[in-house]
Amino acid sequence: MKRHRPGVVLAALLAAAVASGCAEEPGGGAGAPGGPAKPAAGRPGEAAPKAGPARALDTYAEALTKKQAARAVAAKKWGLATTPLAAPEPPEVKPRITTREGFEVRDDAGLPPVFTTVPTKEKIVFLTMDDGAEKDPELLRMMTELDIPYSAFLSDYVTNDDYGYFRKMQKRGVTISNHTLNHRYLPGLSRAEQKQEICGQQEKILKHFGKRPTLFRPPYGNYNRDTLVVAKSCGITAVPLWSSEAFPDHMEWREWDRDLHPGDIVLTHFRGEEDWKGSMPDMIRQVMKTITDKGYAVAKLEDYV
Repeated sequence: MKRHRPGVVLAALLAAAVASGCAEEPGGGAGAPGGPAKPAAGRPGEAAPKAGPARALDTYAEALTKKQAARAVAAKKWGLATTPLAAPEPPEVKPRITTREGFEVRDDAGLPPVFTTVPTKEKIVFLTMDDGAEKDPELLRMMTELDIPYSAFLSDYVTNDDYGYFRKMQKRGVTISNHTLNHRYLPGLSRAEQKQEICGQQEKILKHFGKRPTLFRPPYGNYNRDTLVVAKSCGITAVPLWSSEAFPDHMEWREWDRDLHPGDIVLTHFRGEEDWKGSMPDMIRQVMKTITDKGYAVAKLEDYV
């Protein structure tokens, strides 16, 4: 069974609250039209405490309102053009992921699927960051305060000088996934060399972050059948690529219509001003403007894959 969306939950709770109130006042008793007023509980002048369903409705609505209000304050602080939209609750059952047409390899039955978009009708996209070269503390603070989910696909050769930075990221709820040890072009390697790159990074991530990843992104988005066979052998279950890429001053599109679609995966990189025209916070401001202006929210990839 899939989890209900917030609007459906609110409506259901409201209906339950109304039904509960009606059930307490049979016939022409206290509280019924024309009947005597029912006294409030507690001291004179105090309102009666609300029943369970009604109070649950209030609490849920208050939590959503407070969360979005805090996000609005953070958006103003960090210079975002508009407040990011709230994502719906993730599904109780994750969607079935299949390899995108045209991304297949020979005899790929049972191998991890390769895809650029997650099947969903919700107006959500997924933000992912690759490699780990730039370790900007402002990014950690910004994303935490804005409460924007994202996923990190790390390569050891640029993260091994500061695993602590990414442990801080992990403690903030970011999933650490595999982008190989040395970011090599995998189709040009033997199967044994690919195993070293992929499975070797699995062990590095296990050692430094406590868990082997299940998601893997090949460098440059390039792979062959050996890549997927090796990835599966060391615990990888899915290979998310991307539909668009974010930079501090523009977006690059891989789809023919140069637009976002429900479930699209957005790529960006851990980079700084020496590599591109802006900082990582600049990139977030740019990509979030694009996403929000198009009516999309950012959801957590691992809730769906």
